[in-house]
Amino acid sequence: MADTRRIRHHRSPVTYALRIFVITYLILLVAWPVSLVVTNTFENGFDAMRAVFADADTVAALRLTVVAAVVATAVNTVFGVAMSLLLVRSEFRGKRLLSSLVDLPLAISPIVVGLSLVLVYGGRGGWFGPTLESAGIQIIFATPGIVMATAFVALPLVIREVVPVLEEIGLEQEQAARSLGANAWQSFWRVTLPGIKWAVIYGVVLTLARSLGEFGAVKVVSGNVLGETRTATLAVEEKYLNWEQESAYAIAFLLASVSVLCIIVVSVLRSRADRH
Repeated sequence: MADTRRIRHHRSPVTYALRIFVITYLILLVAWPVSLVVTNTFENGFDAMRAVFADADTVAALRLTVVAAVVATAVNTVFGVAMSLLLVRSEFRGKRLLSSLVDLPLAISPIVVGLSLVLVYGGRGGWFGPTLESAGIQIIFATPGIVMATAFVALPLVIREVVPVLEEIGLEQEQAARSLGANAWQSFWRVTLPGIKWAVIYGVVLTLARSLGEFGAVKVVSGNVLGETRTATLAVEEKYLNWEQESAYAIAFLLASVSVLCIIVVSVLRSRADRH
């Protein structure tokens, strides 16, 4: 007992120092900069927010951002759950390579992502661009390109939330459902999906938050056309560089608020579910 107290006594200064370091780091890197965005947004009351919603081009940018984020999140959710099931429930050659490719969007710059999409789907020199445009389908410098770029950068988030949970719950419940006569779809809907529900929800929230804030890849593929292909993040840059800082802060605050609100709501719902 005395040895335990002595160990705790010797470790406590290190523990306190580590806590101070972590808290200071988070304050300087996250809390303080974000708080400055909030204070600058409301420095003159709600004037900046009114100006944002009074500007038709800014409203169009916000609308396009929401559309791209929601569509990209929906696509990544379906793909992410399917890919997670493939990685966990199947054994095949190249499985490790496929798992590594899933993390590629986290490893490369979004600018590279945007440029890669231009090289594949661009109208001038792209592999599929001329053929698609001759059929009346424009990808680059249009909404589809923005959605693709957004989906690409947020691709791994649902997968990396769902895979560990699938590995943890195992196959026993699914096998029991099959033995009772359930088909593959019934087994997934009634057994697998409830087991990974919160992992999917967290993945969706993270994907949505990441999609709302995407800048680099979208800037390359969008063309940044005012009122048409300019997203909210591009509007933040444009207004800040044009000395419209209040509007830039207000748009940034709106994007951050939606992301933070989603995370808070999910955390509250999960805490209530755990209590019940």
